[in-house]
Amino acid sequence: MDPCPFVRLLVGSLALKLPLPTKPSPPNSGGVHPSSTPCFCTLQLKSFPSQTALLPLTPSSNTATPPETVTSAAGFHLDSATLRRLSGKPLALRISVYAGSMGGACCITGAKLLGRVTVSVDVGSSVYRPITFHDGWVGIGKKGKVSVNDVDHKKGSAQIHLVVRSEPDPRFVFQFGGEPECSPVVFQIQENNIRQPVFSVKFSADRNARSRSLPSKFSKNTSRWKRTFSGVSERQRRERKGWMITVHDLSGSPVAAASMATPFVPSPGSDRVSRSNPGAWLILRPNGASVSSWKPWGRLEAWRERGPVDGLGYKFELVAESGGSVNGIPIAESTMSVKKGGQFCIDYQAMKDSGLSSRLPREGFVMGSTVEGAGKVSKPVVQVGAQHVTCMADAALFIALSAAIDLSMDACQLFSHKLRKELCHEEQASCS
Repeated sequence: MDPCPFVRLLVGSLALKLPLPTKPSPPNSGGVHPSSTPCFCTLQLKSFPSQTALLPLTPSSNTATPPETVTSAAGFHLDSATLRRLSGKPLALRISVYAGSMGGACCITGAKLLGRVTVSVDVGSSVYRPITFHDGWVGIGKKGKVSVNDVDHKKGSAQIHLVVRSEPDPRFVFQFGGEPECSPVVFQIQENNIRQPVFSVKFSADRNARSRSLPSKFSKNTSRWKRTFSGVSERQRRERKGWMITVHDLSGSPVAAASMATPFVPSPGSDRVSRSNPGAWLILRPNGASVSSWKPWGRLEAWRERGPVDGLGYKFELVAESGGSVNGIPIAESTMSVKKGGQFCIDYQAMKDSGLSSRLPREGFVMGSTVEGAGKVSKPVVQVGAQHVTCMADAALFIALSAAIDLSMDACQLFSHKLRKELCHEEQASCS
């Protein structure tokens, strides 16, 4: 099972140094020196969506030392097809520096452009070894476009500190052969689009399901890991529960699972799953040699967000046992469009940069999975960082997690809408 070559282009150690104004702004002129306003930058690389990052200001006058306070951008991920297309072709990474609020989608039009810097990036050799393209301060001029080779340390010049580097980031790539609820085969996609079956997925929807052979410690804490509801028929029509995905290897042995531990129910007086009462999945791995016993590896919560954009909100935690108690380590939390779908991603470095968790076991990219919008045919493509896979069972956990987030799009569908027949219990003929 060989991974596909990927390259991760990282932009970090971002900070800004601005010259002091030679004289104060005239009264009532409306002039505001950038040092008194927020600053940020946009990063643009051909064929990739632009990114935005905050720029902390530094008072230091010594350009030979790095700044004390810095931030990082999320980075760009280049897959094997992109690497083949760009082989031997340097790319221009353009960093545009602005003063002003980093608000919504129109933040650029309301901010003041201070200058630009262009870094030439050749990622061809990055498949085999890390490469640093720039590390240090560079003058950005005045609303100009300055190459990093034209470092300007003249008095009165604004300067930006940045580190631009690339590193190999091999990943295993998988794709479901059909929608998760249709019990498909999962293929590994290798170089030159070679597809090899590696897993089979079985979906079940058992309304009367209870905890799935979990250790007793995981079923006692009902407020944390599951909630039970009455068997009234009307309430049964107002809850989605009992869904389970089991991932089997080629020999037919179960190697991972995702079980709906908390039903998806609408909030009172509503037809949507709210953030205050989310549904939840347990991502499970086999408990020893037994094929009927599982232990939790992770927990995924999902809900329907309110707001200007109808969104699927989610939070994923790793499950850790310590002293007989169960703790969750949050490593992913975000929202994606219900209409358009999006990308479910676990990236330890991004989580650390956002302050979500400081106790993460590793760094770098972990996994990404495509999720189609509600009502669309979804065959998730799953990428898993090679450093996080030591055996097929490791990869199966991420397959189960990707199925759970994909099914959450259906589980969080408004209760005024009918589910497709594959997701319904046998007694619910009305939801076909």
